[in-house]
Amino acid sequence: MSRRVVRQSKFRHVFGQAAKADQAYEDIRVSKVTWDSAFCAVNPKFLAIIVEAGGGGAFIVLPLAKTGRVDKNYPLVTGHTGPVLDIDWCPHNDNVIASASDDTTVMVWQIPDYTPVRNITEPVITLEGHSKRVGILCWHPTARNVLLSAGGDNVIIIWNVGTGEALLSLDDIHPDVIHSVCWNSNGSLLATTCKDKTLRIIDPRKSQVVAERFAAHEGMRPMRAVFTRLGHIFTTGFTRMSQRELGLWDPNNFEEPVALQEMDTSNGVLLPFYDHDSSIVYLCGKGDSSIRYFEITDEPPFVHYLNTFSSKEPQRGMGFMPKRGLDVSKCEIARFYKLHERKCEPIVMTVPRKSDLFQDDLYPDTPGPEPALEADEWLSGQDAEPVLISLKEGYIPPKHRELRITKRNILDVRPPAGPRRSQSSSEAPLSQQHTLETLLEEIKALRERVQAQEERITALENMLCELVDGTD
Repeated sequence: MSRRVVRQSKFRHVFGQAAKADQAYEDIRVSKVTWDSAFCAVNPKFLAIIVEAGGGGAFIVLPLAKTGRVDKNYPLVTGHTGPVLDIDWCPHNDNVIASASDDTTVMVWQIPDYTPVRNITEPVITLEGHSKRVGILCWHPTARNVLLSAGGDNVIIIWNVGTGEALLSLDDIHPDVIHSVCWNSNGSLLATTCKDKTLRIIDPRKSQVVAERFAAHEGMRPMRAVFTRLGHIFTTGFTRMSQRELGLWDPNNFEEPVALQEMDTSNGVLLPFYDHDSSIVYLCGKGDSSIRYFEITDEPPFVHYLNTFSSKEPQRGMGFMPKRGLDVSKCEIARFYKLHERKCEPIVMTVPRKSDLFQDDLYPDTPGPEPALEADEWLSGQDAEPVLISLKEGYIPPKHRELRITKRNILDVRPPAGPRRSQSSSEAPLSQQHTLETLLEEIKALRERVQAQEERITALENMLCELVDGTD
């Protein structure tokens, strides 16, 4: 058996299975925004979905530990004055999420582990720098608190969320709307696609285009691009005849594709979700009812078709769980969260194995939640690969960590406070509301502790009575 066939056989019989109805999130008000975003984001703790909200943009954050029908009064994350267009969880803090909006701002939120009693309306920090709507967000894979945003003004801004400052602004590279942005594995390069049909590889710290390819896909519909483990670029797009197409490119030689395959004639843009550990790319088309997956190798034909997961209902969007959020005891290699009209259901991809032992070949060490660099170190030119963790004993999420913001000079970014006005008790500031919620949690914990101590005292008194009765 050849080496290529052996590589294929490991994932050839991947099973895709939708979760049962009671494991889905039901009655979620899904946004009607038509911007090219995945609409939902997931990490090992939470599922976030953009929803409708009167008077501005909002999204809902649901704990993965609870499923079923969502209460109509469930608190939302609100604060934007326009529709929310994209959301993305921080890879180094599972309680931090960023949101981009039509109101030209980016907001970063701290999500508590407990369910809040009212809407979360105050972000940890608001990032202002774009002149038009912001539709793309992407956290740096290895540097702490580094966030990328791309807007309708054709500008990419890289922020230090810890200080609220813009580290870099790439404002003269893209002449038209940016369709997608992706970091490579160590965050030293960017791959972008644009409405001008050009695929670009950018060194953001030099504000320089390293390589570019015009018309990687000849069609006028949007392209998507992601870096692969071997440093190649995997793209999805359309042919001149509007057929969907996938391609694999070597940035060192953009003249000819490594591989180019036509797919079908559907209109939905193919969203690639790439798993660096297994080198499998999953293609989810908007409006499709299937997920196709391919293995990318260094041997011809380079992009190997594996299988297709099919269902009856089309997907409005899709969320992709990081590898550390999977159940290794069930041989999960991927888990998607499929967004329907009024619900979100998990779709689990598993590789069937007879043994109950940990499968080392399915689960190599994977990027963990610890950053490898600080923002200033990355900006100075340092690069580092992700800090890897083993999934052999399962993943244990770290304790809740606060996102700390350090303002260099708060007077430079905030206008002077206006005249103070009286507030009624019903209009308490959010800081007081947050303090109240914290106090309620502490009171609950103290009550539980007092009850446990009372039970212990009662047991000790009973033992003392028995001893006294025995001596008599």
